[in-house]
Amino acid sequence: MRNAFVLLVLILVACSKSSKVQEQPQISESITLLTSAKSMLKIDSGTYESFIGQDSGKIVKVQSFYLDDSPVTNGEFLEFLTQNPQWTKSKISRLYADDTYLQNWPGDFEPPHDVSLNAPVTNVSWFAASAYAKSVGKRLPTVDEWEFVALADEFQKDASKEAEFTAYILNAYQRKKRFQAEVKSENPNYYGVYDLFGMVWEWTEDFNSVMMTGNSRNDQSENDNLFCASAAVTTSDLQNYAAFIRYAMRGSLKANYTVNNLGFRCAKDIN
Repeated sequence: MRNAFVLLVLILVACSKSSKVQEQPQISESITLLTSAKSMLKIDSGTYESFIGQDSGKIVKVQSFYLDDSPVTNGEFLEFLTQNPQWTKSKISRLYADDTYLQNWPGDFEPPHDVSLNAPVTNVSWFAASAYAKSVGKRLPTVDEWEFVALADEFQKDASKEAEFTAYILNAYQRKKRFQAEVKSENPNYYGVYDLFGMVWEWTEDFNSVMMTGNSRNDQSENDNLFCASAAVTTSDLQNYAAFIRYAMRGSLKANYTVNNLGFRCAKDIN
């Protein structure tokens, strides 16, 4: 537990900018629709116990939904940009992305030379992630959906009380530049979902529903082996550092922020 606390302190120190939760303006641009070849997995309904803020201890019901089996890749995002050039780095409005949007792409249609097309796309804003999701007939997962799936290890639906599983997650959060690896390079969890931990932070539809104060996102420094977090929150489970760190990260973001190790995957309602 002490090591986890030290890790959390280090993560807090690694962050530098301030932010506040804000309302997202609507995306006004029309979007050309694409066909996604990415596999989606059906996640059956269930419940989990929330531990953050005013909802601490609340049993949250999650309805059945579909979830991408892995994060959206550079190659998949390139296809989106080809059909929707208004979202390229030279044309995107600063309302929808800050000045580090796709900063590792040499050109509008030129993915990073030193990273595989099968690596997760990063340095994308919430707006860009939402636009991509809309283009393939999907949406971003909610915080509750993401956290529900994240309870699972390789063998069981809910491993949240297993000390070894928490240690695995915290270890994954310390691995250096994992976001440059190809997706699906490690074993999936119980549902068949890959890369939930330690590869990239992932945007959620309602990321800013978590009220937090204090420090903010990654400062784009070379300290990419640590995941950025934020300040103190109310929690009924101080041992759940892994989830604490995720909520801290989400609470530190604005919708136009882009971060070196922040990507996304898509979800879809079951009709």
